Amino acid sequence: MFFFLKSLSRSVHHQEHQEQPDYFKLGLCKSLTVWRKSLIVSCNGFTVIDSDGNLVYRVDNYKGRPKEIILMDSSGKSILTMQRSKNQLRLVDSWLVYGGEVGDYCCTSEKPIFYVKKSINILNANPNVLAYVYRRSSDKNYAYMIEGSYSNRSCKVVDEKNRVVAEIRRKAAIIGGISFGLEVFLLIVQPGFDPGFAMALVLLLDQMFS
Repeated sequence: MFFFLKSLSRSVHHQEHQEQPDYFKLGLCKSLTVWRKSLIVSCNGFTVIDSDGNLVYRVDNYKGRPKEIILMDSSGKSILTMQRSKNQLRLVDSWLVYGGEVGDYCCTSEKPIFYVKKSINILNANPNVLAYVYRRSSDKNYAYMIEGSYSNRSCKVVDEKNRVVAEIRRKAAIIGGISFGLEVFLLIVQPGFDPGFAMALVLLLDQMFS
């Protein structure tokens, strides 16, 4: 299945580039295909490939609603670790994002590099907002806001100046009678925004809204 997805990604990305505006054609954006499936049969997870069909990110190590998610590169090296916050109300799904891998014998940041909190509609005037991203737990102003619908694979990550830095889009093409559905979708990352962190946000949205 992975080899089929790899070859399919190349052809579909080529079609998508032809339909995109000039800034996309010039290669200023990074387009990733996200497959909501682990390459390891016994695991749930994600597989992420680039427009050339190369494996760039993977998640193989969790089931159900885990307390910790590790985003790895193609070689299995841990890039980011996301831990569910222990100090939270049941209604508020909050996560801490660390650089590297968290653990007694692993190199990691001394403090989380980001805090991600699910938006509660009854407390938010804008029901379109899914989550907020903060640089410090004490911050009142967000660094990034995620809006849209994850269940429809249509989301935007915007910064404090309301600039779109990443998008989740449906891969709506049908090739050879096979539809991608919701399990395979696109992650578009703007220049200057870390694709790894963008993928980490996808993982957290999946936990919050799946």
